[in-house]
Amino acid sequence: MRPEPLSPPILIAHRGASGERPEHTLAAYGLAIDQGADVIEPDLVPTRDGILVARHESEIGGTTDVADHPEFAARRTTKRISGHDVAGWFTEDFTLAELKTLRARERLPGLRPANTAHDGRYEVPTLAEVIDLAKRRSVEVGRTIAIYPETKHPTYFASIGLSTDEPLVRELQAAGWTTPDAPVFIQSFEVANLRRIAGLTHLRLVQLLNAHGGPADGAEGSYAAMATPTGLRQIASYAWGIGPHKGLLWHDDAPTTLVADAHDAGLRVHAWTYRAENAFLPPRFYRGDAPGDHGDLIGEINAALRLGIDGFFTDHPAQGAAALARKDLP
Repeated sequence: MRPEPLSPPILIAHRGASGERPEHTLAAYGLAIDQGADVIEPDLVPTRDGILVARHESEIGGTTDVADHPEFAARRTTKRISGHDVAGWFTEDFTLAELKTLRARERLPGLRPANTAHDGRYEVPTLAEVIDLAKRRSVEVGRTIAIYPETKHPTYFASIGLSTDEPLVRELQAAGWTTPDAPVFIQSFEVANLRRIAGLTHLRLVQLLNAHGGPADGAEGSYAAMATPTGLRQIASYAWGIGPHKGLLWHDDAPTTLVADAHDAGLRVHAWTYRAENAFLPPRFYRGDAPGDHGDLIGEINAALRLGIDGFFTDHPAQGAAALARKDLP
């Protein structure tokens, strides 16, 4: 018998329809909504003047044409962020006005060459623009489109005087979103900032869990310990759900007890990230030989749905919608 999720499974567009458009652009989010996404996901980083914008990381050399702008050449640098040295250009060194002169590029051109046809077309959007898009498209399509912002590296940004937690909550409050039934989920890989946000808002909070390592803020020793029944009960004291790496649902192709354990703790489970390319799929779902060939993504998502997950992040919302529509699920 298929385990019942705590909530009807939702389709979360990971950075928009990022399998078909450069990620974190209004075009990617808009296409995701057209393809049936219930939720669009902006990763948030700050500009030098404190505006939250949607980028996977604050380093933008791989996702914009900043390297083609000689006026910004001197801003290339190396920083230590969450324990790692990162070289490039960073949003926190640019004003919003300067960022708006840049254009987005495909982050994975080797795997997604077709997406490069859209390079140079789209701006870096602000959180405010993503909120406006979600509200406007909700009216147009006749269903509520939620947003799922991730606070990226909150400890690092707080250390340089650009705290993201309070500005995020203020902007969501300004949008009229303050209650647990608002169309918002706030996620983080760190722990202390989610606990802090829990004191600032009643919006739903989701603790992200990676397949390895531990939170960069050191608030917990490891994600593995957080994924145990004891760790999940602790998470439930401040969060509404967990966002586990999809690999945590399985051990040698056999299901783990994570979904059941999380549900026993009263937590929803939104797994990440489902991508169509063989490079991101378990071998049993490969189709073709090349890393960029598309495998059986629908099959992989269906396997996770059979475990009772409450939602999933995907770069390919159209295939996610097809998986949810499959009639052969138990």
